[in-house]
Amino acid sequence: MHALVHLYAERMHDIDLRQLRCLVAIVDEGTFTDAAITLGVSQAAVSRTLASLERALGVRLLRRTSREVTPTATGLRVVAQARRVLADVFDLVREATSGHTRLRVGYAWSAVGRHTVAFQRRWTAAHGDIDLHLVRVNSPFAGLAEGACDLAVVRRPLDDRRFDTAIVGLERRLCALAADDPLARRRSVRLAELTDRTLLVDRRTGTATPGLWPPDARPAVEETYDVDDWLTEIAAGRGIGVTAESTANQYPRPGIVYRPVRDAEPVAVRLAWWRDDPHPARQAVVELLTELYRTP
Repeated sequence: MHALVHLYAERMHDIDLRQLRCLVAIVDEGTFTDAAITLGVSQAAVSRTLASLERALGVRLLRRTSREVTPTATGLRVVAQARRVLADVFDLVREATSGHTRLRVGYAWSAVGRHTVAFQRRWTAAHGDIDLHLVRVNSPFAGLAEGACDLAVVRRPLDDRRFDTAIVGLERRLCALAADDPLARRRSVRLAELTDRTLLVDRRTGTATPGLWPPDARPAVEETYDVDDWLTEIAAGRGIGVTAESTANQYPRPGIVYRPVRDAEPVAVRLAWWRDDPHPARQAVVELLTELYRTP
């Protein structure tokens, strides 16, 4: 078994992408001459490249007659695998260089709230050559640490030296209440009026913690795991939520009302990125979001 693995490893060293492209071109074009034209090389170079691949593999891949070139049974299997390898390499190169053509912005709950649509439209108008995709990932890093996005919108400080952040705006804190809650009839509420309630929180990504209240006047806490779970529990009257204003913009829902919390500090909205590998469009995103948040 070890000898066989060693043989495979040796032959892998003798194979390169140029040989695989040559094999696929011959099969697709049907002749060495047409393959040479497609590849932009001489017919003799095509013959040498195929011969070197067959020597490296130790098998015959093509049958060549005066009229046509056809794969052997082994050749058919090798060609199919070669196509997959070339496709994977293409995807690898595209992923490594996609910073110039694609921008994925992650968020945990509510993107950039009321500015979300304007952000998408203004980005497309100003940077049409870079496709913007918003990606929802309910994690503390909004998908950044997981590789799901290039930049992330977060509403809590990131205590991780791998990332840098910039504050792009501030959002009011709102209280989410069941529509039949007595406080729902109020235009606004205070933190002290919520101490006897059950506060529903998402510990991974939420902005509300008992630390908003004095130590001797903190509400009971129950954990939820997703914005839909959070909304469902609040609508049923099982608790209240304190959240950034963007949640109300992104998730209006029958049975729930949002009221400003007058004496709560605003939520800082941050854009985060990898410190040692920032996306090329990072600064443009920071500037656009900052401008949007400054818009009344």
